[in-house]
Amino acid sequence: MIEFKNVSKWYGSFQVLNDCSISINAGQVVVVCGPSGSGKSTLIKTANALEPFQKGEILIDGVSVGARKTNLPQLRARIGMVFQHFELFPHLSVMRNLELAQVKVLGRTADEANQRGRSLLERVGLSAHMDKFPGQLSGGQQQRVAIARALAMDPIAMLFDEPTSALDPEMVNEVLDVMVDLAKEGMTMMVVTHEMGFARKVADRVIFMDEGAIVEDCSKDEFFERPEELSDRAKLFLSKILTH
Repeated sequence: MIEFKNVSKWYGSFQVLNDCSISINAGQVVVVCGPSGSGKSTLIKTANALEPFQKGEILIDGVSVGARKTNLPQLRARIGMVFQHFELFPHLSVMRNLELAQVKVLGRTADEANQRGRSLLERVGLSAHMDKFPGQLSGGQQQRVAIARALAMDPIAMLFDEPTSALDPEMVNEVLDVMVDLAKEGMTMMVVTHEMGFARKVADRVIFMDEGAIVEDCSKDEFFERPEELSDRAKLFLSKILTH
């Protein structure tokens, strides 16, 4: 479903991604972790061309992201993206946030978009807030709206870029619960996160990055249960993050 083949990226002379290769099958949940500045967010943003890359190839369901002939808006409509800071339209109500792209990009009628929006807000537990504006919601509620908005496009896969890192600790679980449900339903997911509890619960694989390179790509059991087999860098990261 999502394939990175020897992807490299530079900012000027600084190499931020170094020969990254990953294959994610339909229905898999892959968690990408690593220290700050390791290239995690850049990697996930190259998957839907929010970040250009200079070398290698990325395929989404067989379509090459970097090819000149690829229709990027069409491709992005098929790949849901949830950001760290929600990125909702502040001047639109919650419901309008969900309806807009359905009408403009997918060509749904206003009624169809509204019905889909209502069912998704119910799914993320926010039906009562459909007429509010994002600024009237808590961070956790805004992030659940952002997830619902991405799902409204009926994506074939979902990308999450540190979806809980901007939230107060008590709001983290309300967002993770929605993501756990999605994973259980078989959604293909690539998740950049430090939430190791989430990784332990639903990840099929864990990717560990350091200095722009993929250092580990293993099952969650190998990553958490047999840390002695990991690289020194991954061991150090795990020892720090699991003692918090």
